Amino acid sequence: MSVVQTAEPVIMTFTDNAAAKVKSLIAEEENDRLKLRVFVTGGGCSGFQYGFSFDETVNEDDTVIENNNAELLVDPLSYQYLVGAKIDYVEGLEGARFVVDNPMATTTCGCGASFSI
Repeated sequence: MSVVQTAEPVIMTFTDNAAAKVKSLIAEEENDRLKLRVFVTGGGCSGFQYGFSFDETVNEDDTVIENNNAELLVDPLSYQYLVGAKIDYVEGLEGARFVVDNPMATTTCGCGASFSI
């Protein structure tokens, strides 16, 4: 007898650390309309690179991921490269930064800011 397992697909993960940092930065700016936007552009040493910015505008075709009242925005073009990715905030020897752990990336550069699929 076989067992069938089902699970909800993980579209993208916006970690508690990242959400807490977003909320902290928004509080510093005193602008509750801000949201963190993650995007993918061409370039970087591995072909594509990740970018982060704060944005007040949620576009009609954006995907919005919420965690603890902080919002992460992803445009449709970037979304296809970020399915299954984990967006986190880390502090370490390389400094404090938002990072992307992307299971679709076949290669990444040393700092993790660029990747290829």
